[in-house]
Amino acid sequence: MSTVRTERKESSIQTPPSSCPPSLLPITAATPSATKAKKLTLVPLIFLIYFEVAGGPYGEEPAVQAAGPLFALLGFLIFPFIWSIPEALITAELSTTFPGDGGFVIWAHRAFGPFFGSLMGSWKFLSGVINIAAFPVMCIDYLKKVIHPLESGFPRILAIMLSTCFLSFLNFTGLVIVGYFAVFLAIISLSPFILMSLIAIPKIHPHRWLSLGQKGVKKDWNLFFNTLFWNLNFWDNVSTLAGEVDKPQKTFPLALSVAVVFTCVSYLVPLFAVTGAVSVDQNQWVTGFHAEAAEIIAGKWLKFWIEVGAVLSAMGLFEAQLSSCSYQLLGMADLGILPRFFSNQIEV
Repeated sequence: MSTVRTERKESSIQTPPSSCPPSLLPITAATPSATKAKKLTLVPLIFLIYFEVAGGPYGEEPAVQAAGPLFALLGFLIFPFIWSIPEALITAELSTTFPGDGGFVIWAHRAFGPFFGSLMGSWKFLSGVINIAAFPVMCIDYLKKVIHPLESGFPRILAIMLSTCFLSFLNFTGLVIVGYFAVFLAIISLSPFILMSLIAIPKIHPHRWLSLGQKGVKKDWNLFFNTLFWNLNFWDNVSTLAGEVDKPQKTFPLALSVAVVFTCVSYLVPLFAVTGAVSVDQNQWVTGFHAEAAEIIAGKWLKFWIEVGAVLSAMGLFEAQLSSCSYQLLGMADLGILPRFFSNQIEV
C-alpha cells in the first residue's frame, strides 16, 4: 500500500451522535485518513490518471484489425464523447463532493448503504487484483524478446516474482513518489511514438485513412468495441485517491480534463501516423503492431525503443492501479467495511 503515516489525527474529527446514520455523515477532506503528509499536486495526478486508463497507444491496434482504418480513427475520435468524458465528469463531480479515500466505495455507501458499498468495494478490488497481476507478466513478456531465458521455466517465474516485489516496494515509498515516477515513465514511453509520428509525416497518404478495410476481411465488431472500451475506460479508479490530493475541489476537475485530452491525443496521433504511412495486411494489426510499424517507418532502433516503452508503460499501469487499490482498502476501513488495521500505514 502506498504509505504516508503512522499517526491518524482522529482527535480533529468531531464524533457525531450515535443515532446519526453513517450514510448521512459529512465526508470532507478531514476523514480519518487525513494527515500532514505531502499531497498529490496537479501534474503527478494527471499522469496517475493517464496510467489508470491508458498507459500509451499500446493495445489500440486491434481496432484496425477488427474494422479497418476509418472506423478505428472514428472510434477513438467519437467514443470519448460517448463514454470517457461523461465518466470523467461524474468522477470529478463526486470526487470533489466526497473528497475522501475510497472514491466509488464512498459513493455507493452514501447512495445505497453499507451493504452495497461493501459489494462495490469487493468487486472492484477483485477486478483490480486481476488487472494488477497481469502487468509484471507483461513486462517479462516484452523482456523475453531480448533475454531469451525468460521465455519459460524457473528463470521466468523468478523474474516475475522479482519484478512484482520491486514494483510493489516502489509503491510502498509513497504516493507522491509514485506520481512523479508516473510522469517520468510517461515521458520515456511516449517519446518513441512522437518521434515515429514525425518521421512518418512525409510517408503519409491521406486516402488510406478512408479505407473501410481489406476486401474479404470480415469486420469483428465485438473486438472493435471491446478494444475501444478497454482503452478508454476506468476513469473512476483515480477517485480512491481523492483524499490524498491537494485542493481536490480545484485540482481534480482540471486534472481529469487534461488527462482526457492527453489520453485521446496519445491514441490518435500514432494511429493517424501509422495507418497513413504503412500499408500492410489488415490481419497484422494485432497488439504490438506499433513496434513493427516503427521498424518499417524508421528502423529496428525505433522498434526496440517502443518495446522498451511497453515495459515502462506496464510498470506505470501497475503503480497507478496498485495505488488505487491500496487507498480503496484504506477508505473501506475508514467506513467500517474492513477491519481498522487496513487503515494503518507505515511512514517510510
